[in-house]
Amino acid sequence: MPSQHPFPHADRAPYSAWPDRPKIVWPNGAKLALWVVPNVEHYEYRPLPSPVRNPWPRTPHPDVIGYGSRDYGNRVGLWRMFDLFDRLALRATVSLSMANWVHYPEIFHAMEARKWSVLCHGMYNTRYHWNYSEEEERAAIRECVDLYGELTGRQIRGWFSPAASFTLNTPDLIAEAGITYYTDWHHDDQPVPLRTTTGRLITLPYTMDLNDSILHRQQFEAEDMAQMIRDGFDELYAEGGQVMCIALHPYMMGQAHRIAHLARALEYVLGHDGVWAATGEEIADHYLAHCQDHIAWHEGLAP
Repeated sequence: MPSQHPFPHADRAPYSAWPDRPKIVWPNGAKLALWVVPNVEHYEYRPLPSPVRNPWPRTPHPDVIGYGSRDYGNRVGLWRMFDLFDRLALRATVSLSMANWVHYPEIFHAMEARKWSVLCHGMYNTRYHWNYSEEEERAAIRECVDLYGELTGRQIRGWFSPAASFTLNTPDLIAEAGITYYTDWHHDDQPVPLRTTTGRLITLPYTMDLNDSILHRQQFEAEDMAQMIRDGFDELYAEGGQVMCIALHPYMMGQAHRIAHLARALEYVLGHDGVWAATGEEIADHYLAHCQDHIAWHEGLAP
């Protein structure tokens, strides 16, 4: 990794106050763009040691409890989400550990049949990019891009680093790989351009707050998560021109005692007029094609 990077952190996306910006208009005059992002991850049973973070508390022994809970999401919880999203006619953007499609082709076929969009979440969620050299990270990104292309014939459009483990080089490397939007930065409720040395890239609003991982980390339950979805929606909908992300994990909200709470929250959101339920790439494409004044205004802030 170079000792001096051309973009210090803040210069990647110069500060802008939301009320000062040009207005974003979503398709058909929608008040809000909604994308729902199930994180369908693969955690290795016996991951390689990491000098930065221990993937499992019981390493080098298998962490059956930790692994098993994530495995439940792929075996059971995801299929409940498929059923729910089918009933709501809601097309998701899946934050996908690419290895999932290799290990579980049933999941690949189910997602492709539903035309779910893919936000690449690395190969495994136990292989962190922290401390990667530029070449190591470039190779890890290329492995994902190539696998996705081999399986689908398409180009990956979005990137979310595994376990949100990124480096100073990540934006440059994913833009170099032809990726359009990036979600490691959770810094806004609207898309904004991100400066790179290699091409055009935008950040798309992802969330660590309206994210059911709080059920794992804090004293929250599904009813609390559902109320947060309703409250967050009410505010963003009233403001207009914003993006709402709902981040999910099948091993959390896909549990039998939680799925009904998720269903009621999504029904509430989708029951309002002027909600554009879209995929990540649809939001990115609309922004890049129809929000040039918003992009130019931000690019004009660069020193």
